[in-house]
Amino acid sequence: MWFDTGAPTDSFYEVRAECSDVPKTRFKIKAGKTLSERRWKAAFSPEGHLEMSRMLSRIQRGGIHPTIRGEVWEFLLGCYDPKSTYEEREQIRQRRRKQYAKWKEQCCQMFPVIGSGRYITAPIITEDGQPIQDPLVLLEANPQKGSALPHDNGDAEDSELSTSNRSETKKPINHPPIDKKEIQWKLTLHQIGLDVVRTDRTLVFYEKQENLAKLWDILAVYAWIDTDIGYCQGMSDLCSPMIMLLEDEADAFWCFEHLMRRLRGNFRCTDSSVGVETQLSNLALITQVIDPKLHQHLETLGGGDYLFAFRMLMVLFRREFSFGDSLYLWEMMWALEYDPDFFSMYEETDSANEKAEGSKGKPKSMHQYGKFERENMKNKIKNGEAPLPISVFLVASVLKEKSSKLLTEARGLDDVVKILNDITGNLDAKKACTGAMKLHRKYLKKAKKV
Repeated sequence: MWFDTGAPTDSFYEVRAECSDVPKTRFKIKAGKTLSERRWKAAFSPEGHLEMSRMLSRIQRGGIHPTIRGEVWEFLLGCYDPKSTYEEREQIRQRRRKQYAKWKEQCCQMFPVIGSGRYITAPIITEDGQPIQDPLVLLEANPQKGSALPHDNGDAEDSELSTSNRSETKKPINHPPIDKKEIQWKLTLHQIGLDVVRTDRTLVFYEKQENLAKLWDILAVYAWIDTDIGYCQGMSDLCSPMIMLLEDEADAFWCFEHLMRRLRGNFRCTDSSVGVETQLSNLALITQVIDPKLHQHLETLGGGDYLFAFRMLMVLFRREFSFGDSLYLWEMMWALEYDPDFFSMYEETDSANEKAEGSKGKPKSMHQYGKFERENMKNKIKNGEAPLPISVFLVASVLKEKSSKLLTEARGLDDVVKILNDITGNLDAKKACTGAMKLHRKYLKKAKKV
């Protein structure tokens, strides 16, 4: 359904009536600018080949209509090759759904609450793998044994104890996990549950127990298959939109999994560092080049590590924008960074080789890449350095915009955090992307002279 020119999108992501302080969505559907369902369908050939370059410019100008957002995101994130046919994509989709079902069943065998329509928020095992016999733990994991605690339409921690689908829940196997991998996975399940009940809790969508359970299931399965990273706080913010945009749970999982292929480095932790520190270092370098006075001021305040920008990079501005505007920001970022080789880079090696066999050696036209990626390619050819993601330049543009206020009013790191917190709900996604692109070009020019 197409709305009037300039129609707001809040109706697609309804906010709970009692949450009156939630920022209003600035993004509006605009005829002639926003990518519509009609224009999207017209971009496919009869066989299903997609002319993605035409779509990129449209997305950069006006975003994507909410009714087709999930489908378009699958292409932006590299889930599918735009040059594939309808039949080829359906084969891939069915294969992935079977793979997800297999992984989910493995998880269910280890902890039967997976796939039951419920989730847990209490620890279920000790560090050495022994089951916890606390009554709350037993009640969450095996509600048939006792009465469920009261809940209020999915609000906060009370919601996880819904009694729906009790009869379908298999009896948990009450024995210590077999190996360290299973112990580590089970230790994360309650943290996932705690994060799930806090994620986008202002939205009506998450008043439903089944939607909360779906988010928990996807994150639990991802934590099991990603043995290197597992689950970290912040992932629920990245996964939540996928649940809302893609009806099939397996499709939502794979969309999230492809996003994590880009961002998982930010979540890689060691005893001495967090992966996002690399991006924070890049942010410091950019600010030093673009606004040396601000960089010096931040260093004087003890903020030279730029940890105050940690959250923006970890969850891609989810907290600084309304829900609808954050989706608009993401799709513009992905359109600007788009690389037509994403699919072949992400797909399994054997499938990718077979799929890309016919196209190997054929140079791609520059217009098939996103605008930001084109700039990076030109720069990469000249200096051979790996390109920085647009998200770093987005944060840099916010700092640049607040430079005067930070220089005159920030007398400590608490002031820096307060000034940056004040931007919540007051940023324009399109202007932010435009500012990031300008800073990117300026940075490349100045970096050459250094």
